Amino acid sequence: MTTGAELSVRLVLVLPGGMPLGVTAPFTVSADSDPESEPDWDWREAPAVLAAAREALGIVPTLLRLARVTPRDGDRPEEVVYVAEVPDRPELPLHDGDASLIADAPLRMAWAKPGGPGRYLMWAQAALAAAGIAIDGRPEQVRTWNLSALWRLPTAVGTVWLKAVPPFFSHEGAVLERLQGFAVPRLVARTDDAVLLADVPGDDRYGAGVDTARRMIDLLVGIQSSVDPSTLPPIPRWTPASLAPTAERTLALADDVDAEDRTAVASLIARLPRLEADLAACGLPDTLVHGDFHPGNLRGDDDRLVLLDWGDSGIGHPLLDHAAFMERMPAAAASTLTTHWTAAWRTAAPGADPERALELLAPYGALRQATLYRGFLDRIEASEHVYHAADPAVWLRRTAALVRG
Repeated sequence: MTTGAELSVRLVLVLPGGMPLGVTAPFTVSADSDPESEPDWDWREAPAVLAAAREALGIVPTLLRLARVTPRDGDRPEEVVYVAEVPDRPELPLHDGDASLIADAPLRMAWAKPGGPGRYLMWAQAALAAAGIAIDGRPEQVRTWNLSALWRLPTAVGTVWLKAVPPFFSHEGAVLERLQGFAVPRLVARTDDAVLLADVPGDDRYGAGVDTARRMIDLLVGIQSSVDPSTLPPIPRWTPASLAPTAERTLALADDVDAEDRTAVASLIARLPRLEADLAACGLPDTLVHGDFHPGNLRGDDDRLVLLDWGDSGIGHPLLDHAAFMERMPAAAASTLTTHWTAAWRTAAPGADPERALELLAPYGALRQATLYRGFLDRIEASEHVYHAADPAVWLRRTAALVRG
């Protein structure tokens, strides 16, 4: 039995060629937590699991994917099972496991398959060598989940980050290439589904205060008002009218949304074509939209901020980024930051009415968030639905509240 600050983990081991080896005995991983609150476990993060596996089992695996979460009362699971790859058969007792945990799945990401991490690392090594850069240490796996895989690569010129992305985020490298010269990570190399990025000094800016949040908004508006959408590579285009079919499907599949909320959301979906015309009348041009703009996707220090993670990006109304950002800011700061945001757009687009646009966008932005999470669920394998399963209903309820409000 694990304590509240620990998690029981088992690994289903496979060789790089795919041969199953068996399941390890359970071991515990300590969860970082604030002593004043309940521990929170981020299943995407690899270092703590890998360190515990080395200490408890004497092996150095590579995590491929989350295979199963066994629930118990409360929010924390009883056990988490990962599929992990090892270079050869380890000398430790292994148990037979559920064959379904290693069965192939059509929606499995390339890095989550045996041999997948090695192929990405081989590409990275070759791309760096072509740039005259050598990897001079052991690559460190940082994250693996359905939306990305991340490694830290030590090189002679400093840390380089290898990021692999799913097909529906494959435009990230091309977008970053277009944005070089702006406050985004320096692109070292890219391929169809992966990028190599130079390290960004500083810290991820979770918990940003109001002054830092203003700088974040100014950074985003500066990029959006400077980049002509016609110069961008092919990326998703978001309009209210085009959202309607996806929104209808998202609502139809949300069994845990009550009748009153369903009626409110359906009324908004019916109004989407008119909303498009009303938004256009507010005078703000369609721009590059980050798509997941929040403080944790900015990194830096008091002097410089860099905007990360452009896989969710598309072309649409510039204030679509408002909803996700404000979700992560203290409620007391929302009015001040919204005023700053609209003032920035009045300066960037003289004669526009960003306040009216935000009023119109509020329920639409929440509805779009619901459809984005539904899209993730449609395009990832079932064992990883745990990451996103609750999100469409959460955002549909917010949409309904905004419609009524």
